[in-house]
Amino acid sequence: MSYQLSGRADTAVDVAKVLVNVTNQPLSAQTVHNSLKVAGMRAVVKKKRPFLSKKHRKARMDFALAHQHWTMDDWKKVVWSDETKINRLGSDGRKWVWKKAGENLNDRLVEGTLKFGGGSLMVWGCMLWDGVGYACKIDGKLDGDLYVKILEEDLQASLSDYDKTTGNLIFYQHNNFHFDKFSDDVIFQQDNDPKHTSKKAQAWFEDNGFKVLLWPAQSPDLNPIEHLWNHLKRRLAEYEVVPNGMLELWERVEKEWNRIDAEVCQNLIESMPRRVAAVLKAKGGYTKY
Repeated sequence: MSYQLSGRADTAVDVAKVLVNVTNQPLSAQTVHNSLKVAGMRAVVKKKRPFLSKKHRKARMDFALAHQHWTMDDWKKVVWSDETKINRLGSDGRKWVWKKAGENLNDRLVEGTLKFGGGSLMVWGCMLWDGVGYACKIDGKLDGDLYVKILEEDLQASLSDYDKTTGNLIFYQHNNFHFDKFSDDVIFQQDNDPKHTSKKAQAWFEDNGFKVLLWPAQSPDLNPIEHLWNHLKRRLAEYEVVPNGMLELWERVEKEWNRIDAEVCQNLIESMPRRVAAVLKAKGGYTKY
């Protein structure tokens, strides 16, 4: 059992091999399997997460320690940003369906996929306490120049006006709600993708008076906007008919993005203290988020 929990063995077959080498006694994988079940363990599919090296874990711990005492007023100042890929069909999250006992596989129970084709689009978006900002369809390869253009046009449009003299951030009317003023400078969050940290992007942030949140690499579990993408893709998956092409897909993305309530964003941002606490508890390792 200790080998199973130590990470030296994952499957019943692995455990059996290890124990045979240690005890020099014959032992079947089925016996190990039965013993593990009796002990309350069950086989599960390993979850895919970004690889965390010692350096990554330390950076995550440093971030968590630096922000463990942040209040919600602090987190409310953060503008969360990210990019995601949205497929025209397939692989945008699980789709669930009720199945009758003994029902054979049929069209109702299958989501068709194509080996090639289907198409996808890349989207940049940002999220604030008072709701979503603009979403931007990325045409072509996203490099430093295009990223700066997105910051200049779509981020600035989302924020509308920044009063450097008073330190107030004034938002404009968008999606039927009004962004409130912040008492301090806005804090912009982005991951460590090279296009985000390019010299051109750094110069833009400096020239426009933005504070950029120092972000640990390999940490999508710390970014609540990741769950906003999931929320968006679940809404897109509710359409019964596949979009005819990329134009219709983008129209759906815009429509569903603009329908996202501020409460959705607030619930996600309110999870930040729990996310930070989870990283601390895991000593910089993996969390449930």
